Amino acid sequence: MTAVLLQMALAAAIAGGVSLATTPLVRRLAFAQGVVKHPRDRDVHTTPTPSWGGISIVAGLLAAFVVLRLLGPAGVFVPDAHPYRPEPLLGIAPRPILGILLGGVLIAAVGIIDDRYDLSPKWQILGLAVPGLVAALAGARIMGVSNPLPGLIHVGPYLALGAWSVPLTVLWVFVATKTFDFLDGLDGLASGVGGIAAATMGLIACRQGEPTVALLAAATAGAALGFLRWNYNPASIFMGSVGSYVLGYLLALLAVVGTLKVPAAVSVFLPLMVLGVPVLDGLYVTGRRIARGQRPTVADKTHIHHRLTQRGLTVRQAVWTIYAMTAGACLCALFLAWGGGRG
Repeated sequence: MTAVLLQMALAAAIAGGVSLATTPLVRRLAFAQGVVKHPRDRDVHTTPTPSWGGISIVAGLLAAFVVLRLLGPAGVFVPDAHPYRPEPLLGIAPRPILGILLGGVLIAAVGIIDDRYDLSPKWQILGLAVPGLVAALAGARIMGVSNPLPGLIHVGPYLALGAWSVPLTVLWVFVATKTFDFLDGLDGLASGVGGIAAATMGLIACRQGEPTVALLAAATAGAALGFLRWNYNPASIFMGSVGSYVLGYLLALLAVVGTLKVPAAVSVFLPLMVLGVPVLDGLYVTGRRIARGQRPTVADKTHIHHRLTQRGLTVRQAVWTIYAMTAGACLCALFLAWGGGRG
């Protein structure tokens, strides 16, 4: 496991360094292309700020993949190095990491276009669903859940989803990605939370003997934290949809493929714990809007970061409060995963 941890550190360093170095270039590109966020009533920034910062995150991820793929030994950070068990209705899908990477390229393109042209909700939904479908068909999918009612549902401790695994995975990816996008409302919030969550998933995957997943998670954490240098309050650039979509998408799928070897009794809870802050906040806000007869996509100031600043916290105080909430949930997830993992 020590060797994998060192490789994870290398992946994080490469991704973080490239993300850190390329962000000023992306900032100039965003200004040149007019991809700039002007202050609105619900925003905390007071001056026009360029977006597209997520391009630097993607650049860091790709750089880490290329370097580790070229320099690493066989079986390390290889797209098809993770065979999954067969399912009766779906067969064997042995290339989950390749599917995640291909879907990641697609969702990054969707985010770039959305930042530039402000896609309508229906195109956003399609743009988030298709990458999730690509990853699910390649094997990065929820294969089953723990039995919530073992006394009433007599199928054992584990419920295999069969053909339902693909649509439910697509739904999970969409919800996690969109709610993570909702979280990107304060300087440094989404990038910091993304870094904490990705690092946690990397440690869980490392413990469960999933080196490829662990390296991808470490690269994701490094890329997010490298970008945080420029995104922390007062931010000189925002990650935009391209950044929040890519991070939310990767975190959603890393939570799936990184917990397959965790005992079924706790595996279903780990993704919800690691991504609990953005997911629960997004579901709360969306449900509240629907209950009030509003469109789910309408913008307001009911997200957790808005409520914290309305209570008198500064932007930095609100951000660190949510960092602490995320870190606490992630520590609980680590305790469950490592306590139930292999020795």
